Amino acid sequence: MRNWTAAALAAVGVLVLAGCGSKTDSSTSASGGSKPSGDPVEVVIFQGGYGIDFFEQAAKEYEEKHPGVKLHVTGNPRVWEQLRPQFVAGKPPALTWPGWGFDYWPAAYEGQIMPMDDALKGKPYEGTGTWGDTFEPALLKQGQHDGKTFLLPYHFNMNGWWFNPDVFSKNGWAVPKTYQELLDLCPKIKAAGIAPITYQGKYPYYMIEGFLFPWAVSIGGIQVLDDAQMIKPGAWKSPAFLQAATMIKDLKDRGFFEEGANAINHTEAQMDFLNGKAAMIPCGTWLWTEMKKVMPPGAKMQFMLPPVVAGGKGDASAIEVGVEPFIIPTEGKDHEIAIDFYKYLTSVPKAKQFVQEKGTLMAIKGSGEGELPEHLKPAAEAFKNSKTVWYAEYRHWYPKLGTESENAFTALLNGENSPQQFCDRCEAAAEIARNDKKLQKHEIVR
Repeated sequence: MRNWTAAALAAVGVLVLAGCGSKTDSSTSASGGSKPSGDPVEVVIFQGGYGIDFFEQAAKEYEEKHPGVKLHVTGNPRVWEQLRPQFVAGKPPALTWPGWGFDYWPAAYEGQIMPMDDALKGKPYEGTGTWGDTFEPALLKQGQHDGKTFLLPYHFNMNGWWFNPDVFSKNGWAVPKTYQELLDLCPKIKAAGIAPITYQGKYPYYMIEGFLFPWAVSIGGIQVLDDAQMIKPGAWKSPAFLQAATMIKDLKDRGFFEEGANAINHTEAQMDFLNGKAAMIPCGTWLWTEMKKVMPPGAKMQFMLPPVVAGGKGDASAIEVGVEPFIIPTEGKDHEIAIDFYKYLTSVPKAKQFVQEKGTLMAIKGSGEGELPEHLKPAAEAFKNSKTVWYAEYRHWYPKLGTESENAFTALLNGENSPQQFCDRCEAAAEIARNDKKLQKHEIVR
């Protein structure tokens, strides 16, 4: 589950403001031969679905290749809480993947995260060219602000829809490529005693990113979404957003959503899908990793892009990706070793190994070459063929807008808001963020 809650974001924002004494703009590039400070080089990892065993083993390998270097890898499921007092005290680790509860951008604004542009211009851990050239450029761009690169991608997720190919094949159902095809298919699914679509109702962003945003993009083009995320006046109540919200209400009114889905969480909705109670579900490519230990016998899942709106202005190949990045804290020790270790982690052999062992896509060029896990193949193909890549960043940039958009979306699904009222509520929240001079504003550059 990728869940950046507003409460967690706000708490970390307080942390950053409390510990913003240093604003060093250092972009030290690694040599790989630097001597450590004497203490073990601290590496702190979010211990989510991928664990920390891969990083622990990689640290041992790196130590063997670099005599005299000692790496100390630790992690836990709420690692951002462990990091808060360290940042406040000016004693953060050398390298960290802080997890979804960490609000990266306020930390970057206050000088707590080191810009990496000079290091990216240097050599990769192995091979020729620059380290920056080894990353997928669209994913590296996500960590950039004001001409500097603060956040470094590692694995990445793709958001889309999932279906069971065996169930579709058995019933003779074609995967819907357009919204009209979806409307034509759903009654057939209902007739088979299956809910056409379920969703993670307690976490509305799954539906916002799985339905509202893709359809707004399909209807009006990518600029419609970019404008909304950049809180441009009127963007949240544009015709494309209103039509997308109306489409979602139409699905609800036709009874195409699983009954009671608003009250269930992510794993409950995903189990309903895997157990065959629902035919389709919006989710990211973390779905397999999150559910593999409880996968019912014979259950299958396959990635598909959300059905597009025929005749829309948008790119039918457009995809949403999300990165949970690594950072080099400015006040951490042993910058050169930390950077060089991350170069090792992002070398093609290690990236390929992570794909195979953890079942996710990587931000490193060439990491998807060879035999991919079955559930990743359609997603990897969609990424390869995509001409437009987008991110749902507005909740991180403007947390109150994120919270209000989710509350308004729940009200839309509950029938408490009309599509127009949903759009009006979001636009009002965007207006508040737009007028808040204390909020750093973001631009999306394509």
